[in-house]
Amino acid sequence: MNARRLTGIAWGVCAVSAVGTLVLLAVGLGKSTPGDTFVVGGWGGFSFAFASMAFATMGALIGARLPDNRVGWVFCMTGLALGLGTVTYHYADQVLYGSAKGLPGGTVAALLQNFGVPPTFGLLALALMLFPDGHLPSRRWWPAVVPSLAGAAFVVIGYGLRPGPYDVPFETEVNPLGVGGAFVFMDSLTNFGWPLMGFGLLLAAAAMRARLKRAQGLERQQLRWVTLAAAVAGVMILADIASFFLDIGESNQLRIAALGIGFSVVPIAAGVAILRYRLYDIDVVINRALVYGALTAMLAGTYLGSVLLLQLALRTFTEGSGLAVAASTLATAALFRPLRARTQAVVDRRFFRRKYNSTQTIEEFGARLRDEVNLESLTTDLRNVVTETMQPAHITLWVKGPKP
Repeated sequence: MNARRLTGIAWGVCAVSAVGTLVLLAVGLGKSTPGDTFVVGGWGGFSFAFASMAFATMGALIGARLPDNRVGWVFCMTGLALGLGTVTYHYADQVLYGSAKGLPGGTVAALLQNFGVPPTFGLLALALMLFPDGHLPSRRWWPAVVPSLAGAAFVVIGYGLRPGPYDVPFETEVNPLGVGGAFVFMDSLTNFGWPLMGFGLLLAAAAMRARLKRAQGLERQQLRWVTLAAAVAGVMILADIASFFLDIGESNQLRIAALGIGFSVVPIAAGVAILRYRLYDIDVVINRALVYGALTAMLAGTYLGSVLLLQLALRTFTEGSGLAVAASTLATAALFRPLRARTQAVVDRRFFRRKYNSTQTIEEFGARLRDEVNLESLTTDLRNVVTETMQPAHITLWVKGPKP
């Protein structure tokens, strides 16, 4: 199985997890549960579902073009961990305390959610060390990877095998995989894993600083984006940790959402670096992703909205015959081509300005070409257009003379 398919599967799993999280949030709407105020609980689950998709999308884009770049794989793994951890947390919350009581798997979901968000701190540190080319700044930096990976492994093993009840909010359930008599050891392993991952994040910051010191040109500009994002993420994570020692009352949901946003800024910054500075030269892939992603959202909204409106307007005449659905389908199909062209123009103008300007220049030249009869003026125009759109090192124009 090739890299593009694997990263595509990872993206699909994250998308399904995000939809599942939204469904579970809708199911529990209006009913407060103990899980609302912890980790990814409550409406803070929105921000973690978004963070999961941000990592997975960026990882899939990188993996599609550069399968050997480890940054793409780490981003996909981070997206999977966030997505699966979030959806299992909300499933356990709704099954054990909320509106879905009676469904199976609540205890298992409470166990699996421990394998989601906690190890992502180590994965985030690893991604920062490898950015942008998928390699460490030098061979001397390989020991710096150990704290991040070891800390993530310790947290997963500790949570997975610690006997007895889970941590809050699932303290009513007992770990089915717990090793009897090993509570102190497993708890110590978990407690040691968290600061180890924190140390890994500090080492990642040092690695980025070392890379920045010797970087030049485009690479330096690219690293600035991610360095800024890493700083923002670090501040949000530290603020979230500090908030556990404060009585913040109703602001708890804001704290949870801020942590999810803190995770999101790193892959988003990587995307901005690619769009603006051509980091991996995958502008075409990103362009299509932006166009068809926005197009899908608009067409889906148009379709659903028109179905609802037509059903309300025609229900007296159609009596549930499905006419509204058929009419909405035809209208949406008719909108596809003009809406795609308009979306493509907006994306080019906003994110790919050079391509948009080049297209405009060529169209204007084509319009002048139909009316121009002076060969010298036409030659000058052609040279100017080629220089502006293609930016070649030099131009040679050969004009065939009249036959003798």
